[in-house]
Amino acid sequence: MTLELFRIDDRLIHGQVVVGWGQPCALGFLVLVDDEVAGSEWEQELYRMGVPPEMDVYFDSVAGAARRLEGYRADRRTGMLLTGDIGTMRRLVAAAPGIRAVMVGGIHHKPGREARLRYVFLTADEEDQLRALAADGVAVTAQDVPQAAALPLEELLRGDGTG
Repeated sequence: MTLELFRIDDRLIHGQVVVGWGQPCALGFLVLVDDEVAGSEWEQELYRMGVPPEMDVYFDSVAGAARRLEGYRADRRTGMLLTGDIGTMRRLVAAAPGIRAVMVGGIHHKPGREARLRYVFLTADEEDQLRALAADGVAVTAQDVPQAAALPLEELLRGDGTG
């Protein structure tokens, strides 16, 4: 396998990623792309504590991940790249052409967001950003766990908050 999973999840590294995706997909590594976390040893150490010793975790800025993307893809292990928000993923896609699929895994409630699925809440601007990704040729889906069906973007945006 290789780096094939590009996930947007505002919790970044947490149990659902490590256990829910890590075990069924036999993830060998995670790439957390966040400009602030990439510059903070303290935050990196907190995230490392949630990752089992057999799984590597790399911290990168958007620019660094774009430069190293081919190296991540060349890794023989299965990997997942995570961003905490849609804007960061859009910047990465713009800087590293060739990302063809992005999964929305969890964007949680905060003021101004409306429920689309039980695990995805979006503002109008965030919906526009997802549409822009799709317009750039990226297949955008929503999926909380590997056992669930991946929902295409239009289904996600039509969501009634319960899916």
